[in-house]
Amino acid sequence: MPGILAGYLPPSALPNSLALVAPAPTPGTAVYALDEAVSKANLALQGSPRWQQATSDANLSFPHAAETFSCAMGIPINDTETPHLYMLLRRSFTDAALSTYAAKNHYNRPRPFMENNRPTCTPNDEAFLRKDGSYPSGHTTIGWAWALILTEIAPGQTDAILARGRSFGDSRLVCNVHWQSDVNEGRIMGASTVARLHADPAFLADVDAAKADYEIARAKELKPSRDCAAEATALTTPSAAVTNPAVH
Repeated sequence: MPGILAGYLPPSALPNSLALVAPAPTPGTAVYALDEAVSKANLALQGSPRWQQATSDANLSFPHAAETFSCAMGIPINDTETPHLYMLLRRSFTDAALSTYAAKNHYNRPRPFMENNRPTCTPNDEAFLRKDGSYPSGHTTIGWAWALILTEIAPGQTDAILARGRSFGDSRLVCNVHWQSDVNEGRIMGASTVARLHADPAFLADVDAAKADYEIARAKELKPSRDCAAEATALTTPSAAVTNPAVH
């Protein structure tokens, strides 16, 4: 597609989401009931600062999407000041996104807004989203893959990066475009994609180059271009996500 770069992996090497994720939840099951409860709870956030942050997180176009983790890393992420890191994100984006489509196309799960008839944070995308299966979440897959990759580049920022990766996926709940189980399985696919990428020499070389970018940016004391204070404030209102079920 225009503006989308080739990933590192050939199609035959992509993780198979249909083999890796659980079957899509169906009405009458406990997982489906939880999905509906979480979705309903998140409707209360519409119009809030958290909703506005979710709207920003929904934008996967570049250069906007590359800055998603800039506050968590404490540096700008763009094609001039951190070019290798920027390219790493663009290429791994494609691998992560494509890894979801075996399951997406198989289950073709309707999205929350199609059932509750409430607004989404991206109304211009709704026509496309109606045709694009909800399970698993592609945005979550991309965000979690990026988070895992970036912890290798900036290990000192691991907690901040992973927290941002989690909130990025939770934004899909706030936007009323994904169910909780979509998000949970998206993280499985993000981790699966990163695991496979570690067997690719070109990916590993780009990770090393991105590490050098990060160290140079830190040495120059370059700052993120985003309003990190506003982002932090918005994210203090969590989504009504459930990611750690109780174990008895």
